[in-house]
Formats: sequence, C-alpha cells, structure tokens
Amino acid sequence: MDRLRRALFWLIVGLTALFLLLPTLIIVPMSFTTTTTLEFPPVGFTLDWYGKVIGAADWQSALINSLVVAIAAAALATVVGTAAALALHAHRFRGKTVVMGLLLSPMVTPVIVLAVGMYMVFSGWGLVATRLGLVLAHTVLAIPFVVVSVLASAGMVNPSLVPASLGLGASRWFTFKRVTLPLIMPGVLSGAVFAFITSWDEVVIALFLADVQTRTVPIMIWNQVRTNLDPATAAVAAILILLSALGVLLSYKFRDVRS
Repeated sequence: MDRLRRALFWLIVGLTALFLLLPTLIIVPMSFTTTTTLEFPPVGFTLDWYGKVIGAADWQSALINSLVVAIAAAALATVVGTAAALALHAHRFRGKTVVMGLLLSPMVTPVIVLAVGMYMVFSGWGLVATRLGLVLAHTVLAIPFVVVSVLASAGMVNPSLVPASLGLGASRWFTFKRVTLPLIMPGVLSGAVFAFITSWDEVVIALFLADVQTRTVPIMIWNQVRTNLDPATAAVAAILILLSALGVLLSYKFRDVRS
C-alpha cells in the first residue's frame, strides 16, 4: 500500500512538473528549425538562428544592457538586502513587522502597479530611459529575494557566536567579516542569484523605463513577438531559459553547502 501511495505521489509530481515546464521547454527545439517560421515539430536542424542573434547589433546591445543592469541590480540588492536582513534578525523594535512588510511588498504588488509608480517618480528625477533608472527599479524588485534568503541563513547561525567574538575583543566589523558573513554566505549568494534572475527576466518595468538605447533582451523578445516572430526569437528565449536554469541550480547548490 505504501509503495502504491509513493508511486501515485511521484506520478502526480511528474505530471505537474511536465504541465508547468512543457510550454517553456518546447521553445528550445523550435529554435533549431531550418524554416523561417516557428514550427513544431521543427524541420531540420541548424544553429543559424543563434548566429543571427549573436551577430545582430541590436541583439548585442540589448544583451549588454541586460547583463549590465542585472549585475548592477543584483550587486546593489545583495548589499542592501543583506544589511536589512541582518538588522531585522539581530534587533527587536516597534514596527518591525511593518518594515518587513515594506521590504517584501514588491513580491506581492502587481508589477504593472510598480511600473506605473516608478515611471511617475523616475520621470521627475530624470531617470527614465537610463540604465541607472533600470538598475534602481530592478533593485527594488530583487531586494525581497535577498532578504528572505539571508534571513533563512541567519536563522541557522548559533546566536552565541557573535557575542562570544565581541566578548573576546573583536570589533563589530571584524566579527561581521570573519564570523557572521562566512556563515550566511550561502544565503547571500543564493539571494544574489535570484536577484540577477529577477532583473534578467523582467520586462514590464523595463517597457516603462527603457528606450531604444537602453532596451533589454526581454523587451527585444516582446517587440519581436508583436511584429516579426521568427526562430531567432526562440533562440534568444532558449538562451534566457538556460541562464535562468543555471541560476536556479546555483542557488540550490549554495543552499546545499549551507546545510
């Protein structure tokens, strides 16, 4: 009976995973077709569409913009999110729940609402159509993922280690650098990976804040879908899927190291 229940459980899990992943993964074989239109099953096999993407100036510009914005947003979100998570973990104060809710609110607020709000604010600051504006906007989206990840890591640290280090004469900075940071590093790295993925895949806010010079890869895909959908778009989508999958695998690797 137990074997039957276990087999039924994994069957349901497998079918659910297939239902969720199949619409995403089906785009990968379509990117190798030899035809000029998207077809499934694909006709023939070629890497020409990947070469077209790599060699096109507009795709190169979008890729550079995406990488610069994602790396900068991930770095900034990691620093701010880690500091916020450690402060929330170490201190008890009135309004702590409110602060936590504000930090995590971008995860539950509709992206279109954030996009409109950021456009209204950033337009007054002159940050629309700039990389800096995209970096700041994506940082806001990414901070919650870092906060959650670092809080989980900080909760597994022995609370007596920091007082012991301070009691032995170490400074707070030395204690953070040599005691706290190494212990929470898997959570920090995991949060940084999710922050990068959040920025890398984001399109709604980018549509509001970017122009032709600062458009990212998701914006290029969106424009291609609306105007000229061809296998080159599928090739870019396959690259995005690969990078996102690698990011998720890295985050799980960091969590395994922590455990």
